[in-house]
Amino acid sequence: MAEVVLSHISKKFGSVTAISDVSLTIGNGEFIVLLGPTGAGKTTLLRLVAGLETADAGTISIGGFDATKSAPSSRDVAFVFQQYSLYPHLTVFENLAFPLRSPIRNMSEDDITAKVKEIAGLLRIEDKLQNRATQLSGGQMQRVAIGRALVRSPSIYLMDEPLSSLDAKLRGDLRVELKRIQHVMGATVLYVTHDQMEAMTLATRIGVMKEGHLVQVGTPREIYTDPVDLYVASRLGTPSINLLPSKDFQVAGIPDTVHTIGLRTEHLQIRKGKKGSIIGTVNYVEHLGDQDYLHISINGHELVTLSNPDDGLSTGDEVSLEFVNALYFDRAGNRVHRGKHP
Repeated sequence: MAEVVLSHISKKFGSVTAISDVSLTIGNGEFIVLLGPTGAGKTTLLRLVAGLETADAGTISIGGFDATKSAPSSRDVAFVFQQYSLYPHLTVFENLAFPLRSPIRNMSEDDITAKVKEIAGLLRIEDKLQNRATQLSGGQMQRVAIGRALVRSPSIYLMDEPLSSLDAKLRGDLRVELKRIQHVMGATVLYVTHDQMEAMTLATRIGVMKEGHLVQVGTPREIYTDPVDLYVASRLGTPSINLLPSKDFQVAGIPDTVHTIGLRTEHLQIRKGKKGSIIGTVNYVEHLGDQDYLHISINGHELVTLSNPDDGLSTGDEVSLEFVNALYFDRAGNRVHRGKHP
């Protein structure tokens, strides 16, 4: 494994700027997740690190060596694509062994067999080694695709939404497996996703991207609790953060520059009845078993929050709300801290 440093990377496709002045250091053994919607530039950045695209400006260093102009084959990276990319006529063993049989590796068959069995054990598919790829389930095929990268032990693993084509349960299962494997191997990973759950559960640090810009980098907790702007705040949280215009609510002690109040579930204290300055009505309740989604109307605005089913709130109930440690944003969407100006 090795440290990877991106310094002021930019990339255009014609008149479209895909990546704009992005700098990021991926430490040895880190699991960095790039989070953002389609078109944010996540995959382009991954392809630039892999050498599948060439940067218009900036440098890429892998393990202390300048790889900016290097061919993909000389960068010592492994790429896991969204689709499985397996050889359907080969067995699982042969698919895993294929990258190791490159002449430049000069590995013996005994060493190849040992490495394939080691990775198959990590992926828990050792009983499928003699199956053809076409005989596997979707989850098993993706494990093999990930295994084809793992057998190589590169400087960095590049993963482009490898779980997005799986159903919800398989995604959950493989998230746990992927994090376990990364921890066991001490692997350096740059991972792309639009799924906030993947980002929160997998990442050492998250890089939030928007229109080719790297807006904020931090731990999952930092990104969630201390977003730099509205865009970042909206990327994480279930249910999504509630955004209310400050002019419609009287909140003591906030700067005059505040335009929008951001409220997550933990920022709201809700009590049944009219016992506070902010009164709302429960429009409807979504019962999820261990918790409820409350849809509440206040001052002509609707917000969604979580509640305990034992709270006994029902459609039509009047409730009082208190804002606790809410997030504040100015007219441009930038974060405003209490007592500070942006």
